[in-house]
Amino acid sequence: MKILIATPEAVPFAKTGGLADVTGALLKEYRKMKEEAYLVMPLYGRVRENFKLRDTGLKISVPLGNRKLKGRIFGYENSAYFIECDEFFDREELYGTPRGDYPDNAARFIFFSRGVLEACRALGFRPDIIHCNDWQTGLIPLYLKTIYSSDKFFDRTASIITIHNLGYQGLFPQSDMPLTGFDRNLFTPEGIEFYGKINFLKAGLISADSIATVSNNYAKEILSKEYGFGLDGVLRKRASALTGIVNGIDLKEWNPESDAFIKRNYSLKDIDGKKECKLQLLKECSIKPDAEMPLIGMVGRLSSQKGLDLILESIDEILSAGANLIILGRGDEIFHRRLSSASEKYKGRLHVKIGFEDSLAHKIYAGADIFLMPSRYEPCGIGQLIAMRYGTIPVARRTGGLADTISDYRSLESEGTGFLFSDYTVDALQCCLKRALCVYVNKARWKKLIRSAMKMNFSWPDSAKRYIELYNKVARMKMKR
Repeated sequence: MKILIATPEAVPFAKTGGLADVTGALLKEYRKMKEEAYLVMPLYGRVRENFKLRDTGLKISVPLGNRKLKGRIFGYENSAYFIECDEFFDREELYGTPRGDYPDNAARFIFFSRGVLEACRALGFRPDIIHCNDWQTGLIPLYLKTIYSSDKFFDRTASIITIHNLGYQGLFPQSDMPLTGFDRNLFTPEGIEFYGKINFLKAGLISADSIATVSNNYAKEILSKEYGFGLDGVLRKRASALTGIVNGIDLKEWNPESDAFIKRNYSLKDIDGKKECKLQLLKECSIKPDAEMPLIGMVGRLSSQKGLDLILESIDEILSAGANLIILGRGDEIFHRRLSSASEKYKGRLHVKIGFEDSLAHKIYAGADIFLMPSRYEPCGIGQLIAMRYGTIPVARRTGGLADTISDYRSLESEGTGFLFSDYTVDALQCCLKRALCVYVNKARWKKLIRSAMKMNFSWPDSAKRYIELYNKVARMKMKR
């Protein structure tokens, strides 16, 4: 099967979140499965700087309103292609800075979406499936159904779009509509209009041959008003085309038995090395190296979605309960300021690192006792999967993929792998943390819990096989039309 993964980011090239992990991992798995799979993404400045690319010599011309923009196609190791347009992609960040999104993001990803199809033609690659990811590629399925519908080059090409986070939809002013090249008749509530704006993700949801999202529970949640972000009605109409496929993790990258970043490797059979990892982490973060005090870690985007408001309101309670706290991530400026202020106030107990540091992330997963994920919503979540792999016990809200992947520990007889709470409140989070800390003081019970978590298998092959099955189903449906 000929597969093209269209994505705005992918590991190892460029990453802002879990989307990059998913697309990069899927490509690797498809290649192992001997599928003819390729990745296509924008040529960001950081990609050009860090990877040895080859110039294919191929050029594309992409209509953008009254303009025609030129782009060049670069390749990497016969597995990935990059569309060059320095005007749009040679920038400091992918989508914006902490001060806000780039004001021309509509033009940038209209160019990329249509550029993907033009790149296919230039390369002579006729995909059976174009797997689109999030709003940045949401226009591709609609282009296939409209402007490119009579193009015989794509007559066998089906499209799938994966929703990695419904909270990010790509909303732009109506004035950007002429840039798309779409007929004005598509700017209606039944089309891509959304409360007076263009909605790029909605374009994909109404036109893709199939819709996937990153956990079974999230696939159900987004059909409700609470989690649907205004698109629940659209998704209910397309519920028969919606599938939940849980993400995996790269078991080679995230492996406590061979992780080069941590002080001492350890395994399910011998978890003693985790103590040394904890002491290393405490020392690096300037926290008193006391192996007995519980250590709570968090790695992720610093945003309201991730429950940062609950964490900030709970810091006093967490520290007074005798735990130390380490937070790594970046996101909204308001949380940067508030967390930095709190770390100054609680120096020696609370360590905050604004930004992303791969080595520190590995050390937190290995050295912390508890991993915190009190998310308002969480489509799948990667952090809890990695944490369990390292025997770091998640304390998380029962939502989306967190509910699918964490088994709540309730009693002595429980075979749980973490601790879950339901209500999005400070009290619910603090009560859940207290439950975890009560088990932590019983070393025998805690070790049993660690081993239960480490036994979980969240590898990518199973998820990749499910996607291939979905591709085959969609391709067969396309052929019957």
